[in-house]
Amino acid sequence: FQVSEKLTVAAETEVKINQAREEYRPVATRGSILYFLIPRRWILDQTWLNLVQLSSLPAFFQILNQVNQNERAWKAWFDHPAPEDAPLPDGYEEKLDTFRKLLLIRSWCPDRTIAQLMVAGAALHLRFSGPTVRRSNNRTPMVCLLSMGSDPTENIERLAKNKVRGAPCHPISMGQGQEVHARRLLANSMLDGGWLLLQNCHLGLDFLDELLETVTSAVPESVHKDFRVWLTTDVHPSRFPITFLQSSIKFTNEPPLDHSDVIISPSSSLSHQERRKFGPLGWNIPYEFNQADFTSSIQFVQNHLDNLDVKRGEVQYGGRVTDDLDKRLLNTFTSVWFSESTFSEAFCFFKGYSIPAKAKSIQEVLQHIEGLPLVDSPEVFGLHPNADITYQTNLANDTLSTIINIQPKDTGGGAGETREASVQRLANEMLEKLPPDYIPHEVLMGPLQPMNIFLRQELDRMQRVISSVRSTLTDLRLAIDGTIIMSEDLRDALDSMFDARIPRLWLRLSWPSATLGFWFSELLERNQQLSAWISAGRPNQFWLTGFFNPQVGSLFRKSGVLEFFTPPPEDVGGVYIYGLFLDGAGWDRRGAKLVEAPPKVSNMADSKRPPGGGGAVSLYSCPVYKKPRRTDLNFIFSLQLRSVQPPEHWTLRGAALLCDCK
Repeated sequence: FQVSEKLTVAAETEVKINQAREEYRPVATRGSILYFLIPRRWILDQTWLNLVQLSSLPAFFQILNQVNQNERAWKAWFDHPAPEDAPLPDGYEEKLDTFRKLLLIRSWCPDRTIAQLMVAGAALHLRFSGPTVRRSNNRTPMVCLLSMGSDPTENIERLAKNKVRGAPCHPISMGQGQEVHARRLLANSMLDGGWLLLQNCHLGLDFLDELLETVTSAVPESVHKDFRVWLTTDVHPSRFPITFLQSSIKFTNEPPLDHSDVIISPSSSLSHQERRKFGPLGWNIPYEFNQADFTSSIQFVQNHLDNLDVKRGEVQYGGRVTDDLDKRLLNTFTSVWFSESTFSEAFCFFKGYSIPAKAKSIQEVLQHIEGLPLVDSPEVFGLHPNADITYQTNLANDTLSTIINIQPKDTGGGAGETREASVQRLANEMLEKLPPDYIPHEVLMGPLQPMNIFLRQELDRMQRVISSVRSTLTDLRLAIDGTIIMSEDLRDALDSMFDARIPRLWLRLSWPSATLGFWFSELLERNQQLSAWISAGRPNQFWLTGFFNPQVGSLFRKSGVLEFFTPPPEDVGGVYIYGLFLDGAGWDRRGAKLVEAPPKVSNMADSKRPPGGGGAVSLYSCPVYKKPRRTDLNFIFSLQLRSVQPPEHWTLRGAALLCDCK
């Protein structure tokens, strides 16, 4: 297990390597990298780093030794479908309260964090006051924070009709020049007890102070008791007036987490909104599909049902799908689910999801739909069960990231250490490990050959990153000491480093990563690859992740089927590459083919062991991306991978190769 000697940050915590040394000594050293031994192979590297950090707390002081000595019990607990409901090994079930158990769940099973958070909330006896309208009054604005695919307008209008008979709901969309109309509707609603709905208030922030003043300062007798003012707003870089936020009720209206929309057209179109929650495994681009899109698709059906050539046409999804691989996914749904077999009695989309062939009325169809499971397995949409692990993990990370971002910025760093002292110590460690600048006369590559030009470009970009990191850390130390003024960039670096995030200035010049520690470790490893290339000549194998521009396909692409570290023939210009992760699939090392991913393993690393067999019957065109976010900017090329299953199976699985899974 490889970690940086001075700095590694796992999840949201800094790992104290000195403490790790006390329990597990380094077993090998190479340059500035130390290798530590993890007791069991099934334990993920990030999990072990989390446990190392957790062992600094009194309640978990012996956990590293306990996991090593009682491995079978811990693995059985880890393999449980819902570890938060299973008894903990080594007496922790009796020793830990709800919140310390949350720490343990977060360390071992990030995807179960939200489930344990629910238990923690129940332990606090959290009580919500019910619907927003019950807690409101005629002096308190209600602000709805909009989420993708959700519009509360219709619900608010319906609620107004049910709650306030005879008093209308006045919706108005804010924007340039709408303040005059909003002011008139506000005055009328306050008198007759109507409801005022100001939509898209992020387009009219200047009106909010006037609105609050009008509502709160009016004479009580002049404001009808049934009057209410509602606002909807999207995320906006400008800030709402603090006083307005403090005086209002904030809520959000999100679409159901387990809701599927299936849109069918004569051109064999189908899509599932539900796949979007699984991120890049579901869709490369998280398309929104609202009522207007549904209406346009229905209109398409009506206009073309009789005239469309059955052999032509594409998937209809409101005209939104723009990514080529997303189009391939939609067409795959069509070919798999819409064929002659669809009309057979044995057909089903997934086990338990059949077509009500004997239904003779709309009511019978609706009853059939009501009988479907409330919670849909990822397999319903063609995904592997592990997709839910990725989704739940990302949800937990987003939740914790939000909590970190809203924390006060003047807290200490723990154990009496101030925030500034903690960052200064971290800056010193990073400066000590930061590679030196490249010496110009040592990077003269000779003739203008493609590989030499590529190397020079990579070195130039890496030099800019190293220079920026060195300059920022040096100035940050001076600013903390009071020698120079703390600029906006330095303030961002201070806040980001304290929260284990990548400073904005560095991120613009470099690459995304999960945490600052992973980012800095990658910087050291990238530099190591480039420095070795300079000093020892072109390497025999390339770490594809370690390049800014791996899209140079002529350098790192081999025609035909990907051969995992089988010597490539010289005449096709093939090279060795390593460091790829399979997302949405597993890899059969002996058969050199795609297989289903093992349970609870969301990403599988490749193997340097040569394949020993075959048996594949088809080829899957597998896209390769630099990062988990599958955009055109991160796309590198496609590789043909062997598989026993048909290519459509892996298209529905969202199978792809990633240079980095963090």
